[in-house]
Parts: sequence; C-alpha cells; structure tokens
Amino acid sequence: MTAERRHASGQPSSANGPSPAGSVTWRLFIVVGLVSIFTNLLMLTGPVFMLQVYDRVLSSRSEATLVVLFALVAFLYVVFGVLDHARARIAARAGAQYQLHLDAKVFRAALAGAVMRGTSRHLPVRATQDVALLQQITGSPVFLALFDFPWVPLFIGVIALLHPLLGLFAGGAALALAAMSFVNMQRSRARQDNIFASQQRAEALGRQISSEAGQMRALGMQATALDRWVALRRHALSEAVAGNDSSGGFSASARAMRLFLQSAMLALGAWLVLRAELSPGGMIAASIILGRALAPLDQVISGWPQVQAARAARARLRRLMAAAPSEAPKTMLPRPKGQLAVKGLALRIPGSAGRSGLILRDVSFGLRPGQALGVIGDSGAGKSSLAEALVGIWPPAMGEIRLDGALLEQYDAAQLGRAIGYLPQKVSLFAGSLRDNIARLDPDATDERVIAAAQAAGAHEVILAQPNGYDTIIDSDGGGLSGGQMQRVALARAFYGDPALLVLDEPNSDLDDAGSRALNLAIRNAKARGATVIIMTHRPSAIVECDVVLRLLAGTVAAFGPMEEVLRKTTRNSGAILGQGAGAATTAASPAAALGAGPAKPLVARFPWDTSGTGGA
Repeated sequence: MTAERRHASGQPSSANGPSPAGSVTWRLFIVVGLVSIFTNLLMLTGPVFMLQVYDRVLSSRSEATLVVLFALVAFLYVVFGVLDHARARIAARAGAQYQLHLDAKVFRAALAGAVMRGTSRHLPVRATQDVALLQQITGSPVFLALFDFPWVPLFIGVIALLHPLLGLFAGGAALALAAMSFVNMQRSRARQDNIFASQQRAEALGRQISSEAGQMRALGMQATALDRWVALRRHALSEAVAGNDSSGGFSASARAMRLFLQSAMLALGAWLVLRAELSPGGMIAASIILGRALAPLDQVISGWPQVQAARAARARLRRLMAAAPSEAPKTMLPRPKGQLAVKGLALRIPGSAGRSGLILRDVSFGLRPGQALGVIGDSGAGKSSLAEALVGIWPPAMGEIRLDGALLEQYDAAQLGRAIGYLPQKVSLFAGSLRDNIARLDPDATDERVIAAAQAAGAHEVILAQPNGYDTIIDSDGGGLSGGQMQRVALARAFYGDPALLVLDEPNSDLDDAGSRALNLAIRNAKARGATVIIMTHRPSAIVECDVVLRLLAGTVAAFGPMEEVLRKTTRNSGAILGQGAGAATTAASPAAALGAGPAKPLVARFPWDTSGTGGA
C-alpha cells in the first residue's frame, strides 16, 4: 500500500506488517528477563557472605579475609542496585511502548464497535482505560515478581545443597504458598468481574447525569438520579471493599506464613547444627535464601488483584480486536458524483433475529446527481436509521446501497467520508475552534474552503457574530452557542469539501424561519453544483427544494415519487402545504431574505398525515 493510500485510509504505516513498536516492546521484555537472571543471582550475595563469615572468617580469625569479602559484597550490592533499578526502568518503558503499540489499534477497533447501534458509545474510553491498566502493571512490583518466579526452584536447589532435609522443607514451603496463591486466584476472578461491572454502571450513570444536568434539573429528576448514582457507587464501593478485605486477608496470611517458615527453617537448621550435620553459616544462609525464594510468591499473592484486573482487561481487548472488522487496504475509486441506488434495503437491530428485529424492510429508490429527496414519516418510522445506513454507519442486513455503482463498503472509509456530508439528528461538536469543527479537524484545511462551507450553509454571519469569529473556542457541549447556532455550524461541517452526497437528518429542528430559509437556499445551491441531497424531516419547510419524496411507514416505503404527487396522496391540506412551500421557495431565492432580511409566511410545523388513505387538500 502506497504512502498516499495509507494517508487516505487513515491507517498507520505498520498496518501491513509487524509493528515496529510491538517488536521493540518484546525486545524490552526480553531484556528485563535477561537482567532478572543477574539480579536473582546477585540475591545470593548476602547468604554467601554470611556463610563465608561464619565458616571462614570466624574460624580463621582473619581480618584481611573479612575486609576482602566485605569489599566484594559492597561492590556486588552496588551492581545489584543498578541492575534492579535498570530493570524497573526498562519494564516501565516496555509498558509505555506496549501502550503506544496498542493505543491506535484499540481505539480504531473500539470506534468501529461504537458506531454500531446497540453498542455503548463509551466503548472507546473503556478500551483505552484497559490499555492504560496493562501499561501501569508493567511498572508494579508484582510484574517484576513474575520474572523472579522461575528462579524459585534454583534457590530451593541451593538450599538442598546445604542439606537435603532443608531442601525438602523449602520445597514444601514453596508449594504451600503456591497453593494459597491458587486459591486466591480462583476466588478473586469472579470478584474482580463484579467490581468492574459495578464501577462501569456507576460511571455510565454519572456521565449521563453530567451531560444532561440542565434537562434533569428542569424535569425535577436531579435528586432522584443522584440518589440512584449514590446507590450504584455505594454498591461498587462495597464490592471493592469486600474484594480488598479478601485479598488483604490472603496477603497478610502469606506474609505471616513466609516469616514463620523462615523461622522454622532457622529452627530446622539449628537442629541440624546440633546434630553436627550443618554449619552455623549454612543455618543462617538457608533461612535467608528461603526468604528470597518465597518473596516472589508472597508478592504475587499480594498483587494478585492487579494481575487479575490486568488479565480481565487483556481478555476484553482480545474480544474487542477479534470482533473488529479487518481494515484491509482498498482500491481508491474515482471520486463519486452522487448517483445513489438503494435496493431491497433492510436494517436489523444488533443481536436480534427474525422479522421482528428489522427496523427497515425492502426500501428501494434511486437518485441522480443534482436531485433532492425528502424522507418523511412519523416518529419511529425509520428515517434516522435510513440516514445512518446511507452514510455507512449501519450496515445493511439485506439489500444494498450503491454510490456511483459501488457498494459503500467498497470505498475506503476516509474517501467515503470526504464524499459525504452528514448532519445527524443530534448535533455534537468537538472541543476546539469553530474553524476546526467546520474543517472536520483536517489539519490541511484552507481558510477559503472553511469559509466557503460556512457561506454555503448560511452560517458565515452567525460565526462572524461570535467573539473571535471562526477562531472562537468552544467545548464539546457547544460552549455559548445556541441550539440553532450549533446546527448551523454542523451544517457547514456537512457542506465542507463540496461532498457529492448530503444526508441531513432533521436539519431545521433548531432553526428559526430565517435559518430555515438559509437552509433551503443552501440545498438549492448544492443541487445546482450537482450534489445529491437527502433530507429526513417532520417539517414541510425542509422539503421545499426536494424533487422527490419518500414516505416511510413502520419501516416500509408507503409512497415514493414527485413531491406534489406524494404529498397529495399522503397528507391532509396538501394544497396549503405546497402553496406555502412555493412561497418560501420564492423568498429563499434571495440571499438577503434567506439570512432573515425579509418576512416569510410560517409553514405548517409538521405533516398532517391523511390516515384515511384518500389524501386530498
């Protein structure tokens, strides 16, 4: 895949081969393992020194031997300190490289899941939290203890060299702590899952309360919602405290047992000394080596909740990556012109089966460049679902959507995004400047293209009225913008880059009469340059510029054809609607009127459906 195609698809250059970051990560982990060899061997410095002091220095009463041994021990401990510190630093950097290796892949996979209906919109945040958890554990003592764990048999073997009976005792002690670690592992597995689920429920409700604080206050729901959040937090805290009590009990028991076993080893060694089967130095050395042998087991038991949480996070990431669609490179098709063909389209609720799970059924229509389609229908008829399917968010369960003869999934995702202008029903903006929002965060956007999009959407004057114009900074909630102003900015974002297909879902839901006239003028100009426009709406004023109308009824096509014909068949007072629409279209022909300079007759707020099936004015 060429660099140009990688840039267009938004994929990293390592998408087709082994990731350099991943290779570096594993090399660093290997280095940690190699350094662990020397740190564990140097752990024998103290016991060997003790053995030499008791068996050589004291028996020979040689001060020179003591000085040489002490100097050697001091040097070895300095080397040990340097290596142990280096090992921790390397492990931390391996974790950082591991996070860098996974961040983009995991976030991309989570985004692919988040755009699917029925999947949590907070999935990307949770996924990156799981990656951060894996990174954090690499710098923890329990992670380094896993590298020390394979050296336990070596230390037991050294003890056995001092005396076989001591070796048997050390092996039994290690097995006892290993059994305790296994029990802790089994008991903590389900507990960690419960803790995570409880915390996620509380966090989800907390985010919702924060984002809808004003609405909840107006509805008098704030106190009850807060009570529910407090209850969820209390439950999560109770689960966490119970888990901490259990793991803390195991940790304390393991620590106490390790200390007892060291004393027991000392007692056994003393008994062997009394029987003249062991030297006093061997007695002390065996006790110290046993403590070192059991230390990794003790650390694993103490830090097992972290290990369990990391294992759960890794399992979630594996499932996420396995479920994510593959991002194979695609041939860059010619820029589409807007020829749209929808045939037998059906959409299914994720996880459902049978016809009862279908949102849309057998939807078919076609549009040529320069045409505008109005999609009308009651709430719940499937208008927004159709909009999401047309822009590639919701994949068809049956049927197909073709743009210039190619299925949507045959286009590169970035290329398709540039060819489509989408205004969702619920407008959301990004934290940043108004310019960045209109430019779709494109770092290569020019001022001319941004301003042209704003002018095309009738948002230029609205933006200039802001304190810093296009450079006004807003947050993700829109800052000081009203709902109508946010919709104007989002409409300009949809028009950015002169897309071939415009899909506008309730584009005038927050607009006043002046804004609606500006919208109609924008649609007329888009048609004039050859764009295909599709408008989902409840309001007759939004379809003034439409050539054809499709009415949805319970997910199926109830009528499709020229606007006047469909309205006369499906709505009451259609003559009044068409007459008012013609007046609005005449008014909108003037750019000054479109921006609110002239009066306009108010249009019917919503379509008055003819439920008798006879239609008529």
